[in-house]
Amino acid sequence: MQELKGAQKRQFGKYIDLGTGFKMGTYLRNYSDDEFSVAGEKPEVEFMDFQNDNTLQDFGSEDGPVVVTAPFPFEDGKPKSVLVGETSADTISIENISPEPVTLWSIRIFSSNPEDSYVLSMMKPPLNDADEETKQSFLGLTSVEDRTLVPGQTLTIWLSCMPKDIGLHTSIVHVDIGDEKIERVAFLLADDHISKALFSDKPYSRRHSQNKKFEPAPIVPGCRPTRQHTQGFKYKLPQFAIPADIRELIESKQRPDVLSEELSMINYAKFFSTLLVMEEINLEEEMRAYDMEGVSMRRRGMNFLSLEVPGLAERRPSLVQGDFIVARYARNDTRPYQGFIHKVEADEIFLQFDNQFHHNHHDRNQYHVSFTYNRLNMRRLYKSIHESEFLGPGILFPCQSPCRYAKRQPFRPLNPHINDEQAAAVAMILGCRGVPPYVIYGPPGTGKTMTIVEAILQLYTANRRANILICAASNTAADHVLEKLLHASYLIRPSDIFRLNAPSRQYDDVNADFIRFCFFEDRVFKCPPIQALLRYKIVISTYMSSSLLQAEGIRRGHFTHIFLDEAGQASEPEAMVPLSGLCGRDTVVVLAGDPMQLGPVVYSKQAEKEGLGISYLQRLLFDFEQYQTGDRNYVTKLVKNYRCHPAILKLPSELFYGDELVPCKEDEVSSAYDCIGLPNKSFPVLFVGIQGCDEREGTNPSWFNRIEVSKVVSIIRNLTKDDAVSEAEIGVITPYRQQVAKIKKALEAFEMPDLKVGSVEQFQGQEREVIIISTVRSTVKHNEFDKFFNLGFLSNYKRFNVAITRAKSLLIIVGNPHILTKDRNWDRLLRYCADNGSYQGCPLPPPETYSDSEENNSGEDQGGPAGWGYNQEESTNYNYNQEPYDFGFRRDGGAQSAATNNRMEWSEELPVDETQPFNNTEADPDEETPKQHVEEGAEPGDVQPDQCSTNDDQLQHECPEKYTFPPGWGDFSSIPATGWGD
Repeated sequence: MQELKGAQKRQFGKYIDLGTGFKMGTYLRNYSDDEFSVAGEKPEVEFMDFQNDNTLQDFGSEDGPVVVTAPFPFEDGKPKSVLVGETSADTISIENISPEPVTLWSIRIFSSNPEDSYVLSMMKPPLNDADEETKQSFLGLTSVEDRTLVPGQTLTIWLSCMPKDIGLHTSIVHVDIGDEKIERVAFLLADDHISKALFSDKPYSRRHSQNKKFEPAPIVPGCRPTRQHTQGFKYKLPQFAIPADIRELIESKQRPDVLSEELSMINYAKFFSTLLVMEEINLEEEMRAYDMEGVSMRRRGMNFLSLEVPGLAERRPSLVQGDFIVARYARNDTRPYQGFIHKVEADEIFLQFDNQFHHNHHDRNQYHVSFTYNRLNMRRLYKSIHESEFLGPGILFPCQSPCRYAKRQPFRPLNPHINDEQAAAVAMILGCRGVPPYVIYGPPGTGKTMTIVEAILQLYTANRRANILICAASNTAADHVLEKLLHASYLIRPSDIFRLNAPSRQYDDVNADFIRFCFFEDRVFKCPPIQALLRYKIVISTYMSSSLLQAEGIRRGHFTHIFLDEAGQASEPEAMVPLSGLCGRDTVVVLAGDPMQLGPVVYSKQAEKEGLGISYLQRLLFDFEQYQTGDRNYVTKLVKNYRCHPAILKLPSELFYGDELVPCKEDEVSSAYDCIGLPNKSFPVLFVGIQGCDEREGTNPSWFNRIEVSKVVSIIRNLTKDDAVSEAEIGVITPYRQQVAKIKKALEAFEMPDLKVGSVEQFQGQEREVIIISTVRSTVKHNEFDKFFNLGFLSNYKRFNVAITRAKSLLIIVGNPHILTKDRNWDRLLRYCADNGSYQGCPLPPPETYSDSEENNSGEDQGGPAGWGYNQEESTNYNYNQEPYDFGFRRDGGAQSAATNNRMEWSEELPVDETQPFNNTEADPDEETPKQHVEEGAEPGDVQPDQCSTNDDQLQHECPEKYTFPPGWGDFSSIPATGWGD
């Protein structure tokens, strides 16, 4: 199967006695200087990457006097599986195909990894169920003595392996024939019962997108689901259909001129609208990848047809009640029919079409089906960008507004545990009057939320006129703020707090303690009427859900303070949703977040490159001098970390925060250290090196590594043995959705429902006593793919930073060091562990060397903006034209193709699944093509601009009919509003 020939030579050695064997694993070796190995010449000698085509050659290409077969052929492209403790054996056949006798000088095992895990023999090794005497009498050899093969003769040698631990087992076998040396590389994957149970017999086959083109035809409308508790919002959301000229420009892969301009008040809406169009066209195409041809439907009762959708249970595609599909008869090019989804089950949807479609249906019919992209949240983003121009430069471009000389307002802390930096930030917030925004720059574990909560409580208790809106990037983060506020419930009347939830959020998803702060009917969340909203003093929402407040009639300026928590995770259009619709001229805006942690999720690579991947927080901190220099009137950086053990904090502090972070957590020994045999109890960061196999199955493009799953489960079982650590104190982070699913499945047998397993995005803002990271990747082959599409851990230093800063007392990394060392940050972590005697597992790879460009792009020593310990003269990380970590808007041109299509646009309003763009709490970086959907934050309900003010001075800002938009986008008065009641 694989061959490595002697084109390059490296001196190693040979065994003292070519005929010497061993019993019970005993080897006798000696070395001389006349032997070599092409495989040994390579850095992969300790780790042979079986998927790397450049490492191994095809054994069938040889043209010498003998034919040598390769042992253990792959099964479905993967190494053969063998259980730990059991023997697996295969033959190596050497046939003389020449007309002359051939002398075999030796056949021997040159190298094995793990060491001494393979043996040769002249007879078939005993089976696993053989008696003990037979096993004891078996003679295993490290090499076979020289002999002569006559023409046509075949020599058969057995190669066997009995693995002692899980993981990839590799062996290089030398066949020395005269002056020529032939090598064969053998691979076996050792499983235990846990990993074996996750074995998939469904080979991966890439889902091919359907490119069938249809002539445009009027679509026959379907029958919408009957909506209970329909909420008639006071204002409706315009359609914001993509202008044909802008669509044509982007689909033809041309770069719109506005993206070459400097961002300004004049082009702000047009700039970001263009980026949103790029994103939306990309999302349309991704949905089209799920289109199906020649599929059947089944009649279900009198009213429904059901369609089986592969991958539906995994939200590929993501569909909810109220979405619709478009279906055509496959036998001819007939009119398309719209079918609304009335019910979603595990792998099928229940649809209702026009009556004629149902009448003509037979279960044997075949159809072509297209899925449609739900535009609701995208329309909200368009609206927020158009309205944001009325915010003025104080919000959008603080450098153009007068300097702020706010006076810190003295106060008595309600929380006695806040530190001096947090108190200074609260004092500034209390002293602020209107714009520009105030920023709390909070690295991991420094108490951003605690600072926000203290400021809210101070405002609530001292200022009766204060109306406060808190927006977070996810439902989880918003609930966290509510939880922290409730710790001081004795200070707040429960009737003054309202937790706004999306109607699409599941009732059971909300903590029972929080329900009393929500508004709902029959377990369906709603936005209360305007009269009730005006009575709340504190409103907590996600960014997208905040649009419901404006839709219900809340006017700009009603909220005296707007807090944007986790602002680094939101794209600028998303941050503008609450600001553009609700921020008045005197509203105090506070942003809290960390630009060195995960940023916005953007699916279009080109839109991300052009600036959509830059958060509003990041633009403020890196583009404007007041924030860059750390002017205390504009920004406070928190540096005291209360979360992480000092050893856990040291590396991210050096890499990303200018070594400024101060560990404040007590250095105490946890009982968990003994459970896993931590080598150095003063250093609770353990790297477990394991060589597994990254796999995919069926049509699911997400990766998993069942060997790592088994190792993770083993570690968890050791930690929870004798209740040393509770399952609620353990979190497992892994970058691929399928690995999450496999780990959860393996844990089901041990009944651990409170143990959270999720992606980095799901853990941002959270912490656990123990964090276990499963990195999954075990082949170099897909590294460049991952980097291009921003997948996994190796492509994004922000994902790395978040992952390693979630642990409080113990951080465990499970992964293949030979893959992780290719990334500079992971290599630093690997060497950090090794230098402190905290590495276990497979042999360490040699240290990597990195080019200057790799060092500049690695994220190392990125202490944030100037003035935060970051030396801009020593790095180009913040150059606008620097890639891949481009913190500013690029102006250098060069459009990259965005996935496009010409699908029809629909004007009906739809309910939205919690899988919408720009909210990355459930982001899933594991797609075969650029990512599909994000599982968080969308909700039904239409929004329209603020109601008109009776103040003539405000008409231009607050009356829809007075709005003006960039050319090609029209205005609200010319776009028909479409809502639930249509």
